[in-house]
Amino acid sequence: MDQGSERDTHPGLGAGDGVSGRIPLAVVVVDRDGDVSHWSTGARRLFGAAKEEAIGRSVLDLLPVSGALPEDDEITPYGAYAAYDGLGPDLESSLDGRLNFPAAGRARLTVSDRDRADVLWWAYPLVGPGNERLLVLAADAERLRRAERDEGIAFERIAPGFALHTDFPGAEELARRLPEILPSMSVDESARIVAQVLELGYPILEFSQNDRVPVTPDWGVARRTERMARRERAAHAAAQGLPVPAELADDEGEDLEYAAVRERLEFLTEVSGRIGTSLDLSRTIVEVSRAVVPRFTDVAGTYLREQVVAGEGFPDGVPDTTTMWHRVALEHTDEPGRWDDVVPVGEAMPFPAHTPFFQCMTTGEPVLVPRISVEMGHAIASQFEKRDIRPLITGRSMLVVPLKARNVVLGFMILLRHPEREMFNDMDRVTGAELAARAGLVLDNARMYTYQESVAETLQDSMLPHIPPRMAGCDIATRYLPGTLLGRVGGDWFDSVKLPGARTALVVGDVMGHGLNSAAMMGQLRTAVQTMAALDLPPAQLLRNLDDLAQRLGDGYLATCLYAVYDPIESELHLANAGHIPPVLVRAVDGRSELLDLPTGAPIGVGGVAFESLRVRVEPGDRLVMCTDGLVEMRGEDIGVGLATLCESAAHPAASMDDACDTIIRALNTRGGRKDDVALLMARLNGIEPEDVAEWRLALDPAEVRRARAVVREQLHDWGLARLADPAELMVSELVTNAVRHSHSRPVQLRLIRGETLLCEVDDDDHTLPTLLGVDTAAETGRGLRVVSTLAREWGTSRTAAGKTVWFELTAPRR
Repeated sequence: MDQGSERDTHPGLGAGDGVSGRIPLAVVVVDRDGDVSHWSTGARRLFGAAKEEAIGRSVLDLLPVSGALPEDDEITPYGAYAAYDGLGPDLESSLDGRLNFPAAGRARLTVSDRDRADVLWWAYPLVGPGNERLLVLAADAERLRRAERDEGIAFERIAPGFALHTDFPGAEELARRLPEILPSMSVDESARIVAQVLELGYPILEFSQNDRVPVTPDWGVARRTERMARRERAAHAAAQGLPVPAELADDEGEDLEYAAVRERLEFLTEVSGRIGTSLDLSRTIVEVSRAVVPRFTDVAGTYLREQVVAGEGFPDGVPDTTTMWHRVALEHTDEPGRWDDVVPVGEAMPFPAHTPFFQCMTTGEPVLVPRISVEMGHAIASQFEKRDIRPLITGRSMLVVPLKARNVVLGFMILLRHPEREMFNDMDRVTGAELAARAGLVLDNARMYTYQESVAETLQDSMLPHIPPRMAGCDIATRYLPGTLLGRVGGDWFDSVKLPGARTALVVGDVMGHGLNSAAMMGQLRTAVQTMAALDLPPAQLLRNLDDLAQRLGDGYLATCLYAVYDPIESELHLANAGHIPPVLVRAVDGRSELLDLPTGAPIGVGGVAFESLRVRVEPGDRLVMCTDGLVEMRGEDIGVGLATLCESAAHPAASMDDACDTIIRALNTRGGRKDDVALLMARLNGIEPEDVAEWRLALDPAEVRRARAVVREQLHDWGLARLADPAELMVSELVTNAVRHSHSRPVQLRLIRGETLLCEVDDDDHTLPTLLGVDTAAETGRGLRVVSTLAREWGTSRTAAGKTVWFELTAPRR
């Protein structure tokens, strides 16, 4: 059929060789308000109203149904026909929205320019995000009447209907031509409507009980088939009183059975292809629900066990009356909102033992209820407090199918059909069970993936540090974004380590690859970096040691790493790079940003490669930006583009460090195509003013201990920190006493640094680190560090190139 071109080919049916003409097809789309939103040229020809007159008008006004056709109509007697139950409502029920399933039939309409129009019609309810509610296809029955008269063809009957599958090449042609006759819609809208039409069943004409011919935009009337020929021979034999061959007599029953089985197998194959496109559990649940509505059922509610929803692994034991079931999806063809308030998605509830749901979940077998009686509807409704579900379920046919995997029930689906639709039968029960078995496997795959991903992400989160926003002389902000690929857990990390002299080590690294192995290696390398940073190794030496460690861990362990040490007193960065992308330095004076030109070095794990370091002068307020390549690399794009974007976005003014990080992420992460995980560390290098640092050199003389106490007390009074003088004086006395006692030749150095905390450091040339001893009341020594550990906010020791440093911190009052 076509939409009514100017070429008026003579309509008719070929006598044995197919079609010799076309029947124009009218296409009408009705919106959710019941008004016409699309009116094709064929609709203008058939119903007499121009497009300008039709758009926006009520469809019931434009297509007034004037009654059923008389039984003595000229054309072959026709009984009303519907897609599923053979009963068939009238056209008006579809037009005014009372039907939520596809229907077809023949009707008489009163039109503007003639007394009546006898039409063949097909109505498709539409669902989805658009405003379209109903698609109506119509053809002029007069064309077939003329075909009968002019061609001399006799039909048993002519009945419009639907076919989900057929041997005739109609579906592809309909899919190709329908968008052409929906010119006022976008490509996406028309494609969505075509997909629904093909899913609900494309239009056919039945010329006998079993001869079904597809109606397409190119042809829509009967083609004589071998099956029709066999039936004609059988009828001729019967008329002559001759015996009818068995293969002809049994042909009809065999065809019906074969077609039904084939249709269900094709349905299951199609559903299997539509579900499981993702390993995301939530998306898989939606796919399973939408695969059966409206083709197999009108309502589908999916319930999963609490452990499955929570991602806690495989549920143990047989469900019982205490098992909580979460409603995770609900698809239906009813009007929007009708089910949402009564049975909202996300609700959890148990099911009593007397319900068909409990029977399904405990036996693992489907349960068929041909019609939900008033009594059963009341029993089911009693589980819903203050919500009357009876109007939604009473009188409907119900099928409950289990979602199983490895003989364990993960959940179940409740399928309901409208009272007007054919009841579920035993074949439907078999089909539903097979459908649920396939869906159960897909859900279990998604569940296992979600569980494993959760374990991996938990591992990774546990290994990523929680960096304080303020370190000595600098503020720090970080971001971590997991990758978008399956198995997205990766080996990107960042860290900061407190060093002697109020310095801070800043680290960003990237283990090559994804998955648990990469995350585990990341944890090993991060721990190693922390340990070696605490030894105050120079950046190049630290990377050298890290490379040796990676080779000892085994072949294939490769990672990039950028290591920087910030000295806020000297206003200097000391950096070394192992195959990592360079950092960006944003100057506070003019807002200019630049990629620091570092010796690149080879990745960690290559072995035998020298690492070099670089010192860079910085000023208070400068910002250092370090990230992994997942932020700047994009498939099909030169990395230089990403680095340029990084520089530009890093220089953008921001109200806070967090805002600055978000600006970078927005600029680089919204380009699309990112697959890798991302680690980003930004440090604002505030520096420490000279007036906030006090240093003294103490001779190796026990008398210097008293001097140390005095200068500390005096300095704290000058800084307005008199409240800290007593504990600070006591701890300095203990540390200086130990340093004077164990030093060899160099003077002891005492330093106080005022910042967010009060930091005190005592340096000497002895490489032996002191240890905290247990309490021994008889011992004369060993109490010094016990005092420090009791009074200090934090304390520690570390080796230096010349010896060691022992330090402690006290919480400073806010200035």
